[in-house]
This record gives sequence, structure tokens and C-alpha cells, in this order.
Amino acid sequence: MAIAGVLLMAAAPAHADDAVYRAFGGADGIQRVVNDFVADVHADPRTRPYFAKASDKRLRIMLAKQFCSVTGGPCVYDGSSMKAVHSNLKIDRAAFNAVVEVLQGAMEKHGVPFRAQNQLLAKLAPMYRDIETR
Repeated sequence: MAIAGVLLMAAAPAHADDAVYRAFGGADGIQRVVNDFVADVHADPRTRPYFAKASDKRLRIMLAKQFCSVTGGPCVYDGSSMKAVHSNLKIDRAAFNAVVEVLQGAMEKHGVPFRAQNQLLAKLAPMYRDIETR
């Protein structure tokens, strides 16, 4: 699937510290992981309710931008804050952890090296403060 945002990411010059981005396979690799992740959160009964009202197209675009940016790629995440996006979803720790498990499965499926997986997860993990409902 060709998405304009992904094409723009692929055309941008690489950053100096983009080793994790490259380990994911650049924009194409990140998009493959994101595509499977989005499909898998809809398939998993633990995560399905939290994504039921989300636009899959927008979710794929914004996650690809976010993952690209967080991994040191040439992208800028310009989406809403995690707090704003998740404020009305009543996400608890179990649901958050289930989403992480689904993401890990998508990364493993696409052969993302374990170290790169951990580096992405380490960047995303602190977001639980804005995602979980207290």
C-alpha cells in the first residue's frame, strides 16, 4: 500500500543517529510492522475494543510517523498528544501491556532485531502515563 506520508519519509535524508530506524528497515519496514500491528490489534480480543472507533488509515499513517521519529528516522510526529488521543478510552495496565505484546508480535514477524525492538519499546514505555486512565 502506498501512502503519501510514507513516500515522503523515504525521500527524506537519514539522520546521524538512525541505527534503530535502519534496523527496522527504514520507512518500508516500519510501515510493514505498523500495518500488521493495526490488523492484529483488531483481531486480538484484549485490544479490539480500544481500536474499534479508530480510523485505520489515520492510525497507520500516524503510527508510522511516530515510530519513524522515535527510532531516529527523518519523520516528525505531528499528531495529537497521547493524553488527548486516549483520554476517553479507559485503558488500564492490562490493556496497555496487551497492546505492547501485539506490537512485539508484529516486530518479530518482520524480523526486527531484538535490540531494536527493545529500543523502540523503551522510547514508547513512558507514554503509559498519558495513555492509561487513572
